[in-house]
Amino acid sequence: MENKLTIYNTLTRKKELFTPLNPPYVGMYVCGPTVYGDGHLGHARPAITFDLLFRYLQHLGYKVRYVRNITDVGHLENDADEGEDKIAKKARLEALEPMEVVQYYLNRYHKAMEALNVLPPSIEPHASGHIIEQIEYIKKILDAGYAYESCGSVYFDVEKYNRKHHYGKLSGRNIDELLNTTRELDGQQEKRNSFDFALWKKAAPEHIMRWPSPWSDGFPGWHLECSAMGTKYLGEEFDIHGGGMDLLFPHHECEIAQSVAAQGKETVRYWMHNNMITINGQKMGKSLGNFITLDQFFTGTHPLLTQAYSPMTIRFFILQAHYHSTVDFSNEALQASEKALQRLTEGWEKLNKIVPADNTTIDIPDLKAKCYEAMNDDLNSPIVISHLFDGVRIINTVAAGNASLNEEDLNSLKETFRTFLFDILGLSPGSASTASASTQPYEQAVDLLLEVRKEAKAKKDWATSDFIRNKLAEIGFEIKDTKDGVEWKLNK
Repeated sequence: MENKLTIYNTLTRKKELFTPLNPPYVGMYVCGPTVYGDGHLGHARPAITFDLLFRYLQHLGYKVRYVRNITDVGHLENDADEGEDKIAKKARLEALEPMEVVQYYLNRYHKAMEALNVLPPSIEPHASGHIIEQIEYIKKILDAGYAYESCGSVYFDVEKYNRKHHYGKLSGRNIDELLNTTRELDGQQEKRNSFDFALWKKAAPEHIMRWPSPWSDGFPGWHLECSAMGTKYLGEEFDIHGGGMDLLFPHHECEIAQSVAAQGKETVRYWMHNNMITINGQKMGKSLGNFITLDQFFTGTHPLLTQAYSPMTIRFFILQAHYHSTVDFSNEALQASEKALQRLTEGWEKLNKIVPADNTTIDIPDLKAKCYEAMNDDLNSPIVISHLFDGVRIINTVAAGNASLNEEDLNSLKETFRTFLFDILGLSPGSASTASASTQPYEQAVDLLLEVRKEAKAKKDWATSDFIRNKLAEIGFEIKDTKDGVEWKLNK
């Protein structure tokens, strides 16, 4: 298949034709979770965004090495160079080993990702497992003259780097102006300048996560892990680096500076960033106290939620917006997503019951080509979904007996839905119901009752048949007899 995929490169601020360094191989690095608390809806967006990219690249025939890191050391409170390590703090408060905390929340994260049908990455390295690589990376930066030791810690010299290179090129910040306005802070702490960031921090006596280094017993700075692990697993240059827009500055900006300082060149060809999920226009985040965990979405146990939402409803809700767009949470929006996903899955079920005719009597646009065109346009998932709804309208017309499809057109429509709805968008058939996996028992119970009703009708036992239908209707189920059998759904 001819590659027509374009990607919006944050670095160049324009869409570019995706051209990998060593086709058909693609190296992709995505900043994974900082494992110290319950995952919330904001954490689901980058996972789903880059899962969409991972799926599509594989569909196009690329061999993708997808690296998604786990930050389990060095991420201090308020994302600064001061304060307590977030994992160490939780371990201290709960009298646990730090890696016990990491494993507990990582297990929860993996469970949520599996529920959201997010494919596992090729490699999931931990920052704590790559201390040696990070120390060696710091040595390269020191040798190049872009870092300095101070009181057992090592800091990146932003001002010196900025004289020759552009610190701020990714985020579009003018660091010269910022340096001038903050110069009065110089010398008040260990840093030469307030913008300098830690490559290595000397551990305070009470700090429980520490490793020996040439400079002190301490731990690496937060920004360093991605540079070191990206280089280790993908090489000194690789194709794609992604993450949430909140990481653009300072995290990814610091990564660029580190790679140029250590290697004399930039590492990443295409920088990709998904936008935020907001509540009432404000970013959803743990630090702001306005977050809803994924478990709370799946169970409906949060004051802001009026019901539970299935993992596939959450996935569909996120994919309904382009990854560059802000998505504002509301129950109304999630309920609309739930109903829309149900229409798509019902369309798929109807499609599989259609019997091919000799001739096609309805105009069918080339939905497959339209879906590819949308995906190639910087992963435009909402346009793909709109084309699939065009397909549902065709399916409903045929299922109602107002048109017909020949075998070739019927198979083409089925292939389009399988490819884009399931393989690429990653949605699961029959997945719009609110209780996800726990819905299976009641679905089986309804099917069993309808089977009893079918047998009653065959015996002309109309009283039993009507009793089952009426009782199910009282509970909230809509039962519809068709020429191909019986259809049912749970009304809200």
